[in-house]
Amino acid sequence: MIQILAGIATHSVALLLYPGLAAMIAFGILVELAWMRLSRRESEWPELPRRRPSPVLGTIALCALLASVQLAAPFNPVPGEERSVVLASVGLAFTVWAELALTVEFVAEPGLLLVIQLCWLLAVLGPAVQPESLRPQVLGNVLVPGFLPVKVACAFLYLLCLPALLRLWPLAPPTERRGRQRLDGRRILTWFPYCGLFTTLFVPPSADDAAGAVRFFALTFLVAAVVIVAGIVVQRRGAAVVRGTYVRAVTPFAALVLAIVVVTSILMR
Repeated sequence: MIQILAGIATHSVALLLYPGLAAMIAFGILVELAWMRLSRRESEWPELPRRRPSPVLGTIALCALLASVQLAAPFNPVPGEERSVVLASVGLAFTVWAELALTVEFVAEPGLLLVIQLCWLLAVLGPAVQPESLRPQVLGNVLVPGFLPVKVACAFLYLLCLPALLRLWPLAPPTERRGRQRLDGRRILTWFPYCGLFTTLFVPPSADDAAGAVRFFALTFLVAAVVIVAGIVVQRRGAAVVRGTYVRAVTPFAALVLAIVVVTSILMR
């Protein structure tokens, strides 16, 4: 009974505080403010959302929570053997599926977005083929030279997909109304899971100490900074160029990544 209660308390802390809801919101607000400040010319502060949280936002929050507690973050209360990259990827995938299912009229290029998400899933699950492990901390710790091309290719594909998945691209749905900028609650909830999962999968895990925590969050903020820069670049390129790039460049590159994963898996057996 004591072990059961301790497990419930541990998972509650992980979900509500760290690396769950509190960490997600704090990280997301900081990065979202930086994105809005750098991507917009207006100097005024953005407005807070006035409406009550929608069912879509609640669904995204639950799915993002599921993904966040899987990260190889220092001092994560969830035991390492209970974490899974599949749960993290499915949780983040459902954040997009919830929008497509419930508010597709407010989603820009839903078909293209779904294709990009499939490319992102390849980038997430590709590194798990050779180690034959689904534990995120194990995947980040794989430093075999022969496996390096897979990790580099998957990492690059992961970053290419994030501007679209985080809706930083210049494509807007027809129903969107332009007005004073407001904080995007959906994006705030997913900044940390997306960027933290990249750090988890493609960087060796940090130790469970103060220096390790600083290292993990510094790298995760660095990933967010790279995504912000990429978002600014695609914003300036324009909708037509960005749409063509994702269709004619990113999708074929994902096919190349898949080929690299398959060939590497065969050669290293």
